[in-house]
Amino acid sequence: MTESELRSVLGANLKRYRCLKGLSQAKLAEMVDISPNFISDVETGKRWISSDTMVNLAAALNIEVFEFFKLEKPPPDDVAESITRFANEAAATINSLVNQSLENLRKKYLS
Repeated sequence: MTESELRSVLGANLKRYRCLKGLSQAKLAEMVDISPNFISDVETGKRWISSDTMVNLAAALNIEVFEFFKLEKPPPDDVAESITRFANEAAATINSLVNQSLENLRKKYLS
């Protein structure tokens, strides 16, 4: 793995864990006492961080440092297709139930 690839993995994981915690770059930077621009640069792979900063970021995110370097693989296409199909079916079912409820209310109150 090249240094550029390593920075990319670190940045992607930093962003993922930050977003999972519902933190903005500014809020995380404030928690660790660094600049939001620095967080942005790390997330985009432009800058590297010291081991101390890495430890502080991991503590702020309540994760272990090694988690910054885990390679996350996207789900296989068949899983992604299943999720999409499920979401579409759920949306159609909800839409149908809402329309049915509205029709029942219309009949009850406007008839």
